[in-house]
Amino acid sequence: MADLIPIFMSKNNPTGAEPVPNSALMNETQNLKFAVEPGKTYLFRVINIGAFAGQYLWFEGHKMTIVEVDGVYTQKAEADSVYISAAQRVSFLLTTKNDTGANFPIVASMDTTLFDQLPPELNYNSTGWLVYDDAKPKPDAALVDEFDPFDDMTLVPYDEMPLLPEPDQVVQLDVIMDNLGDGANYAFFNNISYKPPKVPSLYSVLSAGDMATNAAIYGEFTHPFVLKKGEIVQIVVNNLDTGRHPFHLHGHAFQAIHRSEEDAGTYDDQGGDQNQTFAKAPMRRDTLVIYPTGNIVLRFKADNPGVWLFHCHIEWHVVSGLMATFVEAPTELQKQITIPQDHLDVCKAAGQPTAGNAAGNTVDLLDLRGQNAPPDPLPAGFTTRGIVALVFSCVAGILGVCVVAWYGFAQPADEVPPEVARLMDDSPSDPNGPTTTAATDGVHARAAGEDDALVTVASGSAQHHRATATS
Repeated sequence: MADLIPIFMSKNNPTGAEPVPNSALMNETQNLKFAVEPGKTYLFRVINIGAFAGQYLWFEGHKMTIVEVDGVYTQKAEADSVYISAAQRVSFLLTTKNDTGANFPIVASMDTTLFDQLPPELNYNSTGWLVYDDAKPKPDAALVDEFDPFDDMTLVPYDEMPLLPEPDQVVQLDVIMDNLGDGANYAFFNNISYKPPKVPSLYSVLSAGDMATNAAIYGEFTHPFVLKKGEIVQIVVNNLDTGRHPFHLHGHAFQAIHRSEEDAGTYDDQGGDQNQTFAKAPMRRDTLVIYPTGNIVLRFKADNPGVWLFHCHIEWHVVSGLMATFVEAPTELQKQITIPQDHLDVCKAAGQPTAGNAAGNTVDLLDLRGQNAPPDPLPAGFTTRGIVALVFSCVAGILGVCVVAWYGFAQPADEVPPEVARLMDDSPSDPNGPTTTAATDGVHARAAGEDDALVTVASGSAQHHRATATS
């Protein structure tokens, strides 16, 4: 990935097209076999450890009974297939058949809607098998017309934890992708593309004293939000991009209380909280997929002091800046954590500062001069380079028009060029000669007011005739 990042974050990739995987693997192979016995129930736990592609997963001829997602046990829910984004986890029970008459494919199929390009040589599917009898054939997977995965928003937590009360703080994050001044494509929450601080935000919390509750000290480009201990926080994400994104929160399993359909617009477009009916016991997990130009709403209680990132778990979008920082109960965190001295010694040896604000300033924590920042925005209007290019383009266009006009006026429409007339005078008088006819036809066509291309054709015919006559 280190080799691909400079290519991805380049002016030569202005659309932000993500590198497409070379293959799909299950347990590091494309030939996975699970030996099973008839009439038994197995617990499968599936983790998408990929950096990019979501996966559709199904077991031919078998049902899955979901019992856990992202570390949260759920009420049983039956599914034929599931969608697992990058970073998502799911556990399910699978009961085998009562006979060993056949083996059955296990299919993981990459979500190709995420890809800007579809390499013709890439096999999007990885196939394994539930093996009842290794001596019997391992059949190919059947083709499917469309994917219809289980809707994880319908899951109910096993503990049936009720919907949290109305939020004390609402954080709205609008997602866009755009270019900055270096020509590369970046990702933004609320027009801010993440840039890591010179001092990690956790160290800023621990060295800032009472100033730790001031979001400004963590820097503009960490996109920080300070949360009070115990408050109810609601995150509203509006996806203004045309792709799916799996959003992940560190430190919490949030309640997923709303997800719109594709192309639904912003949450406000749908009327906000007042126009929604939330589940009494919403699904909890830590990674949720948002659909293209849709929205999601998440809710959690700030009961875990720490510095927690919220980001898209497509690694290319992490690199391009689709992250925000939640600084949760910072004064409580100061009471709970002490950094070991050997840890600080390692940081010192590496030249990594461990105190101060995002810019490394330990004197004035509100002085952020020198903080890490993304490239400047693209300049508005025309740049000097653009103006020069425009001027030369206009000059070239004007010269081209002048040349065409000069050529048109230089030769009257009813006058035969001397070279053509001379060739015609030298030609034999046989009216049946094909080239004479061609030349004469050309002259008549010219006299009839056709364009210059016909004169060129006639001239060529006459030259050919003269060459024939003198040979």
